[in-house]
Amino acid sequence: MKKAFICLIILIVIGSIVAVVFISNNYKQATEIKNINKQYEEYLNKELFGTDVTTVINKAINSNEKNNIEKDEKGFFIENDTNSIKVEIVMLNEEGKETYQMETIDKVGINQFINNFNLINFKCSNIEYHDKTKMVKKIVFEQIEE
Repeated sequence: MKKAFICLIILIVIGSIVAVVFISNNYKQATEIKNINKQYEEYLNKELFGTDVTTVINKAINSNEKNNIEKDEKGFFIENDTNSIKVEIVMLNEEGKETYQMETIDKVGINQFINNFNLINFKCSNIEYHDKTKMVKKIVFEQIEE
């Protein structure tokens, strides 16, 4: 009888420890996601210059590389369902609007983008999130007409 009671107590203690570790890990992960998202959400619905857009592009490229996000044959990051990030830039031209991916800007050259668009106004118009992790998956900047 004593053995059964001791085994029950041991099982309850082990179960409690496992539950506490699980809850702690989930809280830590949720806090980390919130902090990562905050870095991008601070731009939502705000006007900013082209230099700020390049900061976000560099941040997204670094994040994708750090998270080992694969690229397709054209050099574009392949979206996954957890932690990939895309940045789109909607630019105005004579025909209307044209959307560019961050990889295109990076290939042409971030410095050239800064030289040409550093004082152009943009607005962060949209942020999308991964369904699975709730991390930012796409952020869209639109050039503002002047």
